[in-house]
Amino acid sequence: MRYPERLTGIHLNYIPGAYRPPLGENDPPPTEEETAFLHRAAAFSEAEGAYAHIQRTKPQTLAVGLSDSPAGLLAWMGEKVLSWCDTKPAISHEWLLTNATLYWLTNCIGSSFRPYVEGSRRPLLFKSGERVKPPLGVAAFPRELPLPPRSWVERCYNVQRWTQMPRGGHFAALEQPALLAEDIRAFFRPLRAV
Repeated sequence: MRYPERLTGIHLNYIPGAYRPPLGENDPPPTEEETAFLHRAAAFSEAEGAYAHIQRTKPQTLAVGLSDSPAGLLAWMGEKVLSWCDTKPAISHEWLLTNATLYWLTNCIGSSFRPYVEGSRRPLLFKSGERVKPPLGVAAFPRELPLPPRSWVERCYNVQRWTQMPRGGHFAALEQPALLAEDIRAFFRPLRAV
């Protein structure tokens, strides 16, 4: 929200779970679609959210455990890839092994938890009337972690493009790189002249 004049646009394929628009007495109540999303998000958190909770609350303890065991690290990463991809195997075993090896050799699994810690300390909460002014484009992949409806995002963002993708999940840049790249290009193309 700071320095919007320095930002041409924002393109996302994931809306962080910490994003919450204002729902005060002066704000419209959630629509049926938004309420259904909130229920899906709560169900996801109950079934799949333990990883985020421990990465947010005990990142150093988890980092030590995963840094001490390459098999544990591979299992931790592999479970997320298998659960959050649209098709199996969308991401190759070679990619998974390469990525796990990079985390293992560089001992950086702990630093990958920082967004969870920081997000819990500074969630994306908006006051009534607050908006992110630069244009936003969203590539909405069908198997993304609970993705809010466009109306939920429009409460605080200047949504200029929302593309419902035919396939893909949380790891869209790996699963569907051509679809994602084309959507990014299409979003920024008209903004180049601005």
